[in-house]
Amino acid sequence: MTDSSSNVVHAFRIADAQTSMRHVFIRDLMLTGLIGVHGHEKEKPQRIRINLDLAVKETPTAVEDRLADVVSYEDVADGIRAMVADRHVNLVETLAERIADMCLKDERVQAARVRIEKLDVFEDAASAGVEIERFRSE
Repeated sequence: MTDSSSNVVHAFRIADAQTSMRHVFIRDLMLTGLIGVHGHEKEKPQRIRINLDLAVKETPTAVEDRLADVVSYEDVADGIRAMVADRHVNLVETLAERIADMCLKDERVQAARVRIEKLDVFEDAASAGVEIERFRSE
């Protein structure tokens, strides 16, 4: 959800004690990458903003203050950074799908919502982009 007056992305209600669901999120990850179908977009990197919400099934055992007990947002952010730096992507939709797929490889992640915004597409708009939500297929 976005508050249009300030372009702030607010967290979705995902955390739920009754279903043992934890909400892991990354807000406003600002990266520069080659993304787009036009010639100039294939040659000149552009700014993108990524927001991510993950629904993570909590394990039946208690978290023991070890990174191995949780989905690490640092590892997720590093994976996104590597993906953006790796190569040119034509569509923001493709990048969003790749990010969701990466997150869903962790069996604890039940759902991934990915929002990608290109920040310099239009002079008269703050951003343009896409948001997707993907669920774990059983």
